[in-house]
Amino acid sequence: MATPGEWFEGARLRTWSASIAPVLVGSGAAAAADGFVWWKALLALVVSVAIQVGCNYANDYSDGIRGTDDQRVGPLRLVGSGVATPTAVRTAAFVCFAVAAVAGLVLALTSAIWLIAVGAVAIAAAWFYTGGDRPYGYRALGEVSVFVFFGLVAVLGTTFVQVGGITWPSVAGAIAVGALTCSLLVANNVRDIPTDAESGKRTLAVVMGDGPSRQFYVGLQALGYVAVVVLAVTTSWWVLLALLALPLAIRPIRIMLSGITGRALIPVLRDTGVSELAFSALLTVGLVLAA
Repeated sequence: MATPGEWFEGARLRTWSASIAPVLVGSGAAAAADGFVWWKALLALVVSVAIQVGCNYANDYSDGIRGTDDQRVGPLRLVGSGVATPTAVRTAAFVCFAVAAVAGLVLALTSAIWLIAVGAVAIAAAWFYTGGDRPYGYRALGEVSVFVFFGLVAVLGTTFVQVGGITWPSVAGAIAVGALTCSLLVANNVRDIPTDAESGKRTLAVVMGDGPSRQFYVGLQALGYVAVVVLAVTTSWWVLLALLALPLAIRPIRIMLSGITGRALIPVLRDTGVSELAFSALLTVGLVLAA
């Protein structure tokens, strides 16, 4: 059984890996194109972290008021546990989204004005994942959203605001980061299959079933590393440094394939987050050296 400390650690690492990884890789791709701009990278990080944290609060609020978290086995939720009022949690979400909007506005005004629309869609996607009358996270579309916004949009956007365009390394990096971040969500949803099914939350894991979802997790992990190999073949072998993170991915893969359920899957979030952060940092170093 996972301890409360493991619950917190898993949730925290999931948040940081999902928000930091795309900015690292996107900035590495900018450096590979000799266009790294530190203050734009920093603002991109603010946007990414603020949206991710805001999304966490938004999910906490929306799932809490629906009663989805009444039998939750994962990390503590503020509304579902009664630790905080729904109004306070919703306000925290809106504050985070406001911070992301301000930082994103600066990037848009100094790069391309149409990025304002991209940012607005990203914030809306974060809210309506579990919010609103028809949350798409309850209709098996969560993984698609994560791949698009915390993979493609975050990585390519980080590169674009620095170099003014999109490069092949940024595309390959976006696919890799998107796949690994998706695997985090898959692991989370596999753990919650029983309670989500009971509450009517039809995640992709609920729709696919336990076994296929575990295979999907492994496939997403593999896609991340295959993308790096393809990038190395077409650019520089330095990016293969990212493969040094592979041993860190073995343990969560083994746990997923073991078939264990419930709280015993919580460490998978922690280990997957660690491996994604290591992968992204090493890939970033490889991209810098490739320059």
